[in-house]
Amino acid sequence: MGTAVGGAGSGPRYVQITDEIVEQIRAGVLKPGDMVPSESELVERYGVSGGTIRKAMVEVRASGLVETRHGKGSIVKNRPPVRHRSSDRFRRSLRQGGQAAYLAESAQSGATAKVSVLYIGPMEAPEGAAERLGVPAGTQVLARRRLYFRNGTPVETATSYLPWDVMKDIPELFAENPGGGGIYARLEGHGHEFAEFVETLQARSASKAEASELALIPGAPVVHLIREARTTAGLVVEVCDTLIAADQFVFEYRIPGGD
Repeated sequence: MGTAVGGAGSGPRYVQITDEIVEQIRAGVLKPGDMVPSESELVERYGVSGGTIRKAMVEVRASGLVETRHGKGSIVKNRPPVRHRSSDRFRRSLRQGGQAAYLAESAQSGATAKVSVLYIGPMEAPEGAAERLGVPAGTQVLARRRLYFRNGTPVETATSYLPWDVMKDIPELFAENPGGGGIYARLEGHGHEFAEFVETLQARSASKAEASELALIPGAPVVHLIREARTTAGLVVEVCDTLIAADQFVFEYRIPGGD
């Protein structure tokens, strides 16, 4: 009988097996295009029943790391990270060229990107977003909630909160497709020139609902990112609350070394 690779955690045996298979995929032991061992191979390797292996494979498939092909079994998906370049992804030249940040990032990695708009409309500002926007909690703002896909896999959710008194005069921001360059291009087109974007990141485990939305296993690592878009007039005209599948992105920041 073979020995499993990787350290098993506590919990039911099928959960331990799920964790080990997912770990092998994330570590590159099982590479994109590789077949996941068959049920009979896994039964022999782990010394468990076929039912236990089938439960484990349900969880592995739910992680979004593999795809099942009829008559062939489960194959590891090709999921190269999209590289976040915070120092250049919001460049004005990209917006003026009609490129929104996420689509530009995906194009650089050779991935096929899709954005699904889940909601656009008025909403009471959550406390955290309201504080960053400088308005009382519960103040009406424009909310834009999106789900981002790469190569057919959901990788990121994002909700933008924008001050109503600024947005009400920019009709494009109420449209599903605000036009080339995205909402930042529309804002600058209406005189809101950006001075900087400030991002706060926190790594944590996904909740059950978050994991389901991003096709991850419960407890998978995610990055919670909050961005403030600040103008030269000192206004925060957007707070973007984003949840990112941690295995999908590499964050690259350029930090000045001088005074």
